[in-house]
Amino acid sequence: MRRVLFDLIEKMGLSRLILFSLLLVVLLFVVMQIPYKTSRPGTFSLVPREKPGPWQAPDTSSIPKTAEGDLVRYGRKLIAKTADYLGPRGKVSHVANAMNCQNCHIDAGAKLYGNNFSGVASLYPMFRPRSGKVESIEFRINDCLMRSMNGQPIDSTSLEMRAIVAYLKWIGKDVPKGTKPIGSGTVELPYVLMRAADTLTGKIVYAGKCQTCHGKKGEGIMFADSGSFVYPPLWGPQSYNTGAGLYRLGRFAAYVKYTMPLGATYENSHLTYEEAWDVAAFVNSQPRPHKVFSQDWPDLKKKAFDYPYGPYADKFSEKQHKYGPFGPILMARDSANKKGNAGK
Repeated sequence: MRRVLFDLIEKMGLSRLILFSLLLVVLLFVVMQIPYKTSRPGTFSLVPREKPGPWQAPDTSSIPKTAEGDLVRYGRKLIAKTADYLGPRGKVSHVANAMNCQNCHIDAGAKLYGNNFSGVASLYPMFRPRSGKVESIEFRINDCLMRSMNGQPIDSTSLEMRAIVAYLKWIGKDVPKGTKPIGSGTVELPYVLMRAADTLTGKIVYAGKCQTCHGKKGEGIMFADSGSFVYPPLWGPQSYNTGAGLYRLGRFAAYVKYTMPLGATYENSHLTYEEAWDVAAFVNSQPRPHKVFSQDWPDLKKKAFDYPYGPYADKFSEKQHKYGPFGPILMARDSANKKGNAGK
């Protein structure tokens, strides 16, 4: 073989051999770009797949006209007009305040990054560090009723629970199991402030960009002909309690950054990052129903950095965990994790 190679070099000359090699490389590159398809079972296709785009909610007109479809439609009504059924003047019971689920889950949970329900059916049952256990969809719904709506849980076998679950499964029906779609829920902010969030600056932001809908005293605006809110109260006795997810500054800031004021989107935000953090601090500094869930965060090392109640696995104060600066907390946590991993 070696002799054949030497003979080839003598006949072609070194320069021609280099040219031949380059042509061979080009030919191989072209061949590799040709998609390979096969219909044989158990083999792979080398045809590149398109990257998935942002999730899109299914059209409500596609809900089937069946008994199951009726359940889905009822579930959607319970999300959009919760207070009409479960609020203080509810037709079914009086287990929640006058807010509606869609006050936080915009467009009945259909808006991209608007706290939507796209990943519920695909991801639940799911382990959550806050409860320290695997939660069912029913558990999560009742958790929202008790925290965000400052209410009481409903029977997990009731018609209302079954209807809400049916709707959540329907709206996420096109999402593969185990997948979190693009645009799901809310999006985390890309960075935290290296200073504490400023409630005084947040108050100015609130007056200029939030007060028109949510009221000077955070009282919200109610529908004229019912006991429910069109624009929810952000503090006061009818708002979410201190155990709600939005009482965490990072969650609130991320939510308003991409959804508020009304009409804002992920691509067209109306608030700067600083404004989002500061207005979140102002709103969460105002009075609201106080409720402590003592069973939360059984593993303190997994406790959210912005959870405003101790105890903690670090030495930072409750005030810093609520308002920041969060940078030192996160850096200390990263350092502790590296030391822990190094010791394994």
